[in-house]
Amino acid sequence: MNVYETRSEEETIELGRRIAATLPSRAVVLLIGNLGAGKTTLAKGIVAGLGVAPPEEVSSPTFTLIHEYGGGRVYHVDLYRLDRPEDVATIGLDEILDRDAVVLIEWGERFPRLMPENRIEVRLDTISNEYRQVSIKQ
Repeated sequence: MNVYETRSEEETIELGRRIAATLPSRAVVLLIGNLGAGKTTLAKGIVAGLGVAPPEEVSSPTFTLIHEYGGGRVYHVDLYRLDRPEDVATIGLDEILDRDAVVLIEWGERFPRLMPENRIEVRLDTISNEYRQVSIKQ
């Protein structure tokens, strides 16, 4: 497990860019953390680092549930508003997981049985308003 520290939104985005440089073209990345921990901020850096959209074009898919970037090279999924595995099935997550893409999933840990075993887990822990500890388990 690798552990990093970030002390600003800019540092979190930069860490996302560094993570992106290590990802294969097909990967599932669970972004785990409480509300406000910086999951979407990290996703901004990963998406930017993969070269499919600048950070300012990446937003939380809380209400739309799925954002697609780079013509299907990257998907950003947010399962926060879903309560049951049956709800997840209705958004077509299985199909997205079968694609040759990087799939970033916020709140995926709520549905562990639906997540592939071969995944990367990135946990963001809030230490203070600006300070985050980011742990990556592959």
